Amino acid sequence: MSQTSDTDATPQDEAARAGWLYYVGGMTQDQIAREMGISRQRAQRLVSRAVADRLIHVRLEHPVSACLELEQALRRRFGLTVSRVAPTLAAGSDPVRAIAPVAAAEMERILRTPEPLVIALGTGRALRATVEELSPMDAEQHRLVSLIGNIAPDGSASFFDVIMRIADKVRAPHYPMPVPVISETAEQAAMFHDLAPIRRVTDLARAADVSFVGVGQMSNDAPLLQDGFVSRAELDEMQAMGAAGEVAGWVYDSDGHYLDTGTNLRVGGVRIDPGRTQPVIAIAGGRSKHGAILAALRGRIINGLITDEDSARAILAASQR
Repeated sequence: MSQTSDTDATPQDEAARAGWLYYVGGMTQDQIAREMGISRQRAQRLVSRAVADRLIHVRLEHPVSACLELEQALRRRFGLTVSRVAPTLAAGSDPVRAIAPVAAAEMERILRTPEPLVIALGTGRALRATVEELSPMDAEQHRLVSLIGNIAPDGSASFFDVIMRIADKVRAPHYPMPVPVISETAEQAAMFHDLAPIRRVTDLARAADVSFVGVGQMSNDAPLLQDGFVSRAELDEMQAMGAAGEVAGWVYDSDGHYLDTGTNLRVGGVRIDPGRTQPVIAIAGGRSKHGAILAALRGRIINGLITDEDSARAILAASQR
């Protein structure tokens, strides 16, 4: 029996070791218990903790046939350039946990492309989780650019901005959008965009070879409201105008048509024009987002989708109504 106990070892150290032995070393929990000199029950708890605390990142490398069928159905139904469907986790689980590893694998595939690309990035919880799943690499041939402002209403950096995090992981030149996510007035937004450095960033974002975006719902739990970017009154106004979702802060209706009112007059980032031929890949899932994702697909705001199995089924079913 190997003696791995150490007076300086933390519970996370033990969990990391147990997770490594289980997922990489291929050991059973009984073998881990003997290797670490602990009970089988403790070995089981440590392996579970390794995953829960994100100490071990697990990816499914073998495609599941049901997911492949859903990917093909999404491609046919919406003419997608990219379609990836992750197996749904247990009932009540956060769908982002299933989606992020699959999205990271797709993002890594693009980052490993030898030809230089301009890769544009939105924001959001799913995108941030995806970046956390990325493997470190050298991708200095590419340029990363933000599609959306990175300044919150209180002047702090936007919590779900991902451009700095991904640049650290892949060591690529990056171009943040140093403006408010949503300005106080349309005049202020125009003033920011008239600055030469901002124009260069927005021009680069508009010329992106591939874009990764999140999708936000515009129901009463809208991320724009929860994160303080819009007021309750502004959300009510846009809901009355038929708001269904938002991509990179730009709000659209159930047909995927951008609203010409509300905060769309003051957004600080670059709008994804419908019908782009370059890949615009949404990373999103979960029941609250089904309507917003479907609307973005209908309006051709996005032409790629990485989602979970339950969301794929629901979106396909709703598209037939």
